[in-house]
Amino acid sequence: MLFTGSFARSPVISAERSVNLKTLETSPLLYEYHRLTTNDVKRLYYFPRRDSTWKNNESEEEKSALVHFHNKHGALAASLIGGVEYKSSEALADTIFPSVDGGIYLRGYIDSVEFMLDARIYNERHYNSTPKSFDREFLEHQKEENNSGFEYTSYARYRGHFAINMGFARLDFARDVMHWGPGYYNNLSLNQFAVPYNSMSLELQLGPLSVVSFYGDLLIHNNSMSMQNKTSRNLYGHRYELSLSNLVFGISELQVLYDNNRPWLFVPIVPLFMEKGNYSENSNNGSLSFDVAYHFLNTGRIYSEFFLDDMESPVSLIRNDNIEAKWAWMAGLQLGHDFRIWNRLLELGSIVEYARVEPYVYSHFHPSTAQLAHLGYPLGNQSGPNSQTIDWTIYSRFNSTWNLSFHSQWLWKGDDYGSAVNDTTPTSNHMNLPKKFIDGAKMEYSLSPSLSYDGQYVAFLLQITLFHDEKIYTRLGFKW
Repeated sequence: MLFTGSFARSPVISAERSVNLKTLETSPLLYEYHRLTTNDVKRLYYFPRRDSTWKNNESEEEKSALVHFHNKHGALAASLIGGVEYKSSEALADTIFPSVDGGIYLRGYIDSVEFMLDARIYNERHYNSTPKSFDREFLEHQKEENNSGFEYTSYARYRGHFAINMGFARLDFARDVMHWGPGYYNNLSLNQFAVPYNSMSLELQLGPLSVVSFYGDLLIHNNSMSMQNKTSRNLYGHRYELSLSNLVFGISELQVLYDNNRPWLFVPIVPLFMEKGNYSENSNNGSLSFDVAYHFLNTGRIYSEFFLDDMESPVSLIRNDNIEAKWAWMAGLQLGHDFRIWNRLLELGSIVEYARVEPYVYSHFHPSTAQLAHLGYPLGNQSGPNSQTIDWTIYSRFNSTWNLSFHSQWLWKGDDYGSAVNDTTPTSNHMNLPKKFIDGAKMEYSLSPSLSYDGQYVAFLLQITLFHDEKIYTRLGFKW
């Protein structure tokens, strides 16, 4: 069985950190998917979740930490973590350099409680006079007239987990991103590339069946300090997953409540798609999705997800000719194999995914209410409603340190009304309002080669995006 090096270990197998809080491992979830593809192991498709091997190997894994304490009741490891970045984005019309971050990375356990915290302060210089956030979260711009001629942008970010492991369940309090389903880029219900949020989850396992109940505390407006965010948006979700050796079935259901909260929805046996009818239509929104993954020959897996936001009837869904048919579909294929070169491990693979998201998906009847979104961005597929996406990546990792990948994306994004999460669904006459899917949208192609080194104490990443929304992202990081 394949495991990553000690420098990357954590009590939690988490989602990727693509734009902030980078660790010394470039793409941990990508290679977790590679491990599930190339090894005969139990396959689970919900993240974050516990890495049960970390606690057993903690004394050996964390002996190089700056501070390390271990006894029969628990352990604590603490490291300084940080780095310097150069970021340039055509979409933001900005260059950010230097971007310096630093903080502390804690992980440990006390009896049945496991925890981790990665907390950092960022200071950046933006060359655009009106800086925008690279990671889509709040930033504070300090102007030179208020700081003795020194102008900079600062903000703080953290992700963390505090989990209680019981004999029958695991209760986890976290700031992170949920990722449900077998896809990597284009999961439709909860997607790892969404903006992080505060959450609570309960995980239960009984043989091949896993049940996850989840609560998320969402913010409505993209300025997190806005007074408009005093109104609550509460997310509840359940995932039911059946892992049968090479075949994995999953059902995910979500319910969003605006200016309202019903903790009863956290109970795992509560069918959210039924409970939805017990609350005001204007203040709640929901979805239901089904996914399946088939693994073959420890070499590949093929998978798909169907997401249902709303429909007038099954017939209207098949006809798909009006705005009430709100659905999305994705499918993908991953191939992978491990080789031995000079007695070193070479992991090689490829992922290709297709996703189609109909207009008005994730939206609601009134703006800034019960949309399936956080800080103005979708919780699911990041291309949003009225989009079509093809992603293809070839990846490789040598000796668990050197990474090389090429990611291509073909994107068609409509601009008709119904293409943004805050576009409102009409409250009546649904069946007589036709919809247009990516009508007249041009194909936008981007190519992103990436080279990185993941060391025990230092890491380096260079990623360039060419052709559409050109970007440069480079980072030199450390953990001690």
